Amino acid sequence: MERLELLGLPLDPVDMQEALERIGGFLRGEGTHQVVTLNPEIAVRAWEDEALRRAILEAELVTPDGVGILWAVRRLRGVALKERVTGVDLTLALFRRFPGIRVYLLGGRPGVAERAAQEARRLGAEVVGFHHGYFQEEEGVVEDIRQKAPDLLLVGMGERQEVFIHRHKPHLGARVAMGVGGTLDVLAGEAQRPPAWAQRLGLEWLLRVGLDPKRWRRAPRLFRFAYLVLREKG
Repeated sequence: MERLELLGLPLDPVDMQEALERIGGFLRGEGTHQVVTLNPEIAVRAWEDEALRRAILEAELVTPDGVGILWAVRRLRGVALKERVTGVDLTLALFRRFPGIRVYLLGGRPGVAERAAQEARRLGAEVVGFHHGYFQEEEGVVEDIRQKAPDLLLVGMGERQEVFIHRHKPHLGARVAMGVGGTLDVLAGEAQRPPAWAQRLGLEWLLRVGLDPKRWRRAPRLFRFAYLVLREKG
């Protein structure tokens, strides 16, 4: 299916298998390909942040991350997407699909990326480098990534990640660069995923927000996303 438009942003209506096939093509190609896992919060932020909007518009793959995205596509475009393709699920699927894939992990508090690297190795990836996300000077980090030339760069830096990848895309030397949010925390054992039943029902985000007071300030963006969708529907 051709790329869709959602609230002025691109969205590729792929399921997990199709996303893996697309990324497989990127891994065989030249240059760096950016993957964005689009959720309602990112969509709302893109209305306020032109740099983020540009990063999404120019990404080579934008996957549907979150039940809110599936709901919006069904309501606005009449398309029923098969499933969510989230950052953490896509990361784990890539490790399974491409054993020995060369990975660089960037993000998290000091020590998190190192522990995430240990788990990534256990899952079959070849970790060529890692760095925490608490840095000010970007040039040294970008140069380290370029020298390591990973197949897959995973960036878990919250609201900075998509723009960081887009800004340095010509110099990263990675075949695929993907913002993965809290995935490094999950790999490192710092955060637990909600129960499988919550993931199947698409309630993962609700449990995360409800159980973590630090996420409560982000809840208004979810309501604004729903408002924007309903306003466009008319």
